Amino acid sequence: MTDTLLVTGASGQLGRGVVDHLLDTLKVPPARIIAATRNPDNLAELAARGVIIRQADFDDTASLVEAFKGADRILIVSTGEIDLRGKRLKQHENAVAAARQAGVSHLLYTSMPNPEPGSPVLFAGDHYGTEQAIKASGIPYTIFRNGWYQENLFMSLPHAIASGHWYTSAADGRIAHGARDDMAAAIAASLASGATESTTYTLTGPQAHTVAEIAALVTDVTGKPIEVVQLSDEALTEGLKAAGVPEGFAPIVTSFDTNTRSGRIGMVTDAIESLSGRKPQSLKQFLEANKAALAG
Repeated sequence: MTDTLLVTGASGQLGRGVVDHLLDTLKVPPARIIAATRNPDNLAELAARGVIIRQADFDDTASLVEAFKGADRILIVSTGEIDLRGKRLKQHENAVAAARQAGVSHLLYTSMPNPEPGSPVLFAGDHYGTEQAIKASGIPYTIFRNGWYQENLFMSLPHAIASGHWYTSAADGRIAHGARDDMAAAIAASLASGATESTTYTLTGPQAHTVAEIAALVTDVTGKPIEVVQLSDEALTEGLKAAGVPEGFAPIVTSFDTNTRSGRIGMVTDAIESLSGRKPQSLKQFLEANKAALAG
């Protein structure tokens, strides 16, 4: 296959992971890889390896059309603009429009599980709207509905371990946290595969856990007891704000727990292994590998 593969957000953690897997795991020639980013200076190391580096501004469709020129298969990594005022959806729509103008043959996108209307996650509409824009574009697509990263637990676990209390409103809802690098490996394999059918994959870890089960695993690994304290969504939001989480972001964090409690993210799939050929890292393996960092 001689397709040219483009990855947006290539200086972010997921985008860079995809590029690294294209180069190192899949041995894609660097001259066939375009790494696009707002700040090309951040990708000097990739440029030195022969990867084509392009500047791409998601707020400027003309800039994206220029960045996408000559690319056959494009991975749009969702941007970090979580402002709940529609900015991120507009950015993604710009990218889809640019892909059409550039004559891209296949469009890949990183979404989230179950983003349809009714999702408690406050930014789910960004992902659902982007999926709809991709489908309306007429370009064959692959959508990756990425589950929550194991790395997201760094936001809550260090404080829970230090205090001995984990405050949540997730009740007995389950999440199959997955390793970001496992997802990057699966996405890179799909990007390089040349597959032309329109498909949607949900990427998860190998097992779904409740908050109480995660706390027990953490205690087993670190020796630190954690009491799970179940709160209402309102109490959790107020507690997050009191702990210093910005007022506009605290409800977003709470909406993750609401989503978990509703059962909308409890699924387990084998998509990571089927795409990448490797077994995904378990949550216990993640905790063991990050024991020191989690314990502060």
